[in-house]
Amino acid sequence: MNEIVGDNPAPPRYTLWQMVRYMITLGAWGFGGPVALVGYMYRDLVEKRGWISEAEYKEGMALAQLMPGPLAAQLAIYLGYVHYRVLGATLVGAAFVLPSFFMVVAIGAAYTAFGGIGWMQAVFYGVGASVIGIIAMSAYKLTTKNIGKDKLLWAIFAVSAAVTVITKSEVVWVFLGAGALVWLLRAPPGWATKGKVNSAAAPLAAFFAMDNLDWHKLGQIGAYFAYAGSFVFGSGLAIVPFLYGGVVQEYHWLNDRQFVDAVAVAMITPGPVVITTGFIGFLVSGFWGAVVAAAGTFIPCYLFTILPAPYFKRHGKRPGIVAFVDGVTAAAIGAITGAVIVIGQRSISDVATAVLALVTVAVLWRFKKLPEPVVVAVAALAGLALHPLAHL
Repeated sequence: MNEIVGDNPAPPRYTLWQMVRYMITLGAWGFGGPVALVGYMYRDLVEKRGWISEAEYKEGMALAQLMPGPLAAQLAIYLGYVHYRVLGATLVGAAFVLPSFFMVVAIGAAYTAFGGIGWMQAVFYGVGASVIGIIAMSAYKLTTKNIGKDKLLWAIFAVSAAVTVITKSEVVWVFLGAGALVWLLRAPPGWATKGKVNSAAAPLAAFFAMDNLDWHKLGQIGAYFAYAGSFVFGSGLAIVPFLYGGVVQEYHWLNDRQFVDAVAVAMITPGPVVITTGFIGFLVSGFWGAVVAAAGTFIPCYLFTILPAPYFKRHGKRPGIVAFVDGVTAAAIGAITGAVIVIGQRSISDVATAVLALVTVAVLWRFKKLPEPVVVAVAALAGLALHPLAHL
């Protein structure tokens, strides 16, 4: 694995274009939401290709969990930063997000033209259940690789999973507390923190001040989604109820059925679940509404990733930081495992969907190299066949 010497890593084993091409591919076929996507990145970039080290991946996971915004997108941005700094973070982040953005815009155009997507409920009936199996396998791999037999990390994992299940969201204070606990127990500090994280505030404040769009509704969309992207922790799990409160209850941009369809679009398309903001923006104000909503959501998370990234790279090998990251990682994996239960409660509604989820786990366990898009496609066909029978 690559070793970091001072502030600079060893020469990368891949080109920037190779990483960009990988993220385009992942953004185009990576089903399962943030939990599955971070699992794919670990499997492909750490285990299979060796482009990213265990330590670098854990640093990225810790940073993504501590900062507000979409988990998978922030991890992708950080991994782009590891060897290619700001240029890498920018190109990799865009490559990861744009495929799913264009997909939801196309679906939004069809939705607007044909007045709703009835068949989507049938597709999601099968895909949603299958995705639970995919996520469960990703959570299992992350757990066995990163926690092992460490009793303290298992305790943190269990607490974080329980909190996620009970609150149905990821609580940032659990991650911070877990990191601080492991730090204090295993690498008691000999130095004091210097509060450099607050340096992110000024650039973000400047971003929010740039609210000079021509159309009033676009201005509202940009401001609201920038707020959502800046202050909502928990990625896809937490942002959905937050968006419901804003776009349905406060602004009345969508009705209940349209919002449910927007969430379904996000779940049956690849890439980050938070790309549903692009679909919502399209329904509210066409293509530019989609652009403004997606930009408002993802630009803050981009800044929250690249601004503290140099500090993670420079100080990441210190014992106190390593211990802190270990604690945050254990809490993050616990939250991911809890998310399997939370999402499962929504997606597994009867015997047929439960069987689909279990079959997915069994198939992925038996055929470890089977591409997930194949599993998702078969599940979609199963959903189209079974959904009418389940709702007779």
